[in-house]
Amino acid sequence: MARNLDPKCKQCRREGKKLFLKGEKCLSSKCPLIKRNYPPGLHGIKGKPRLTTYGIQLREKQQAKRMYGLLEKQFKKYYEMAIKKKGETGDNLLRLLELRLDNVVYRLGLVKSRNLARQLISHSHFIVNDKKVNIPSYQVKIGDVIKLKERSLKNPVFEEKVKNLKIEEMPDWLSWDPKNFTVKIVKDPVDDKLRNIINTKIIIEFYSR
Repeated sequence: MARNLDPKCKQCRREGKKLFLKGEKCLSSKCPLIKRNYPPGLHGIKGKPRLTTYGIQLREKQQAKRMYGLLEKQFKKYYEMAIKKKGETGDNLLRLLELRLDNVVYRLGLVKSRNLARQLISHSHFIVNDKKVNIPSYQVKIGDVIKLKERSLKNPVFEEKVKNLKIEEMPDWLSWDPKNFTVKIVKDPVDDKLRNIINTKIIIEFYSR
């Protein structure tokens, strides 16, 4: 499974914003972005450089790519898939990224980072539509039901996390069933809030050069 091994906190500092790659640390006062809110490098604080149009496009693409924990080849593949689908290319790209299984587990609130979600899926803790799935990039769709395995629920760590799930903080495109420990994809994940976080128009312009 290919993944970005660059230091997580340096990735956030490079983009100048929290990408929530380190889970609990990102929410604490220990977050390096709070103490060193400038890009990493040998020469320390040098001031923010004036970005060209290309630089703005590159930073937006890098931010989205790092947020979802993807390598360049993987991210570009999603862009190419988005172009081939009907509808707005930017929304198609967001939809493909949000409907990755590792992202759904992260959005559920069971873990604090997509990297941890990826580990849980790789260790076969989840079932999709009654079938075992251990591929983090697996694409779910509206109507799919994701369930935590019974043997996983017997683990005290999982049991505690499931009990403390904050339903009110889940996105409205997910429906949690506490009795059966399942989550269902009930609607399209793309909304104005997500569009404001990631400017796909700029990303599309970057790849369309």
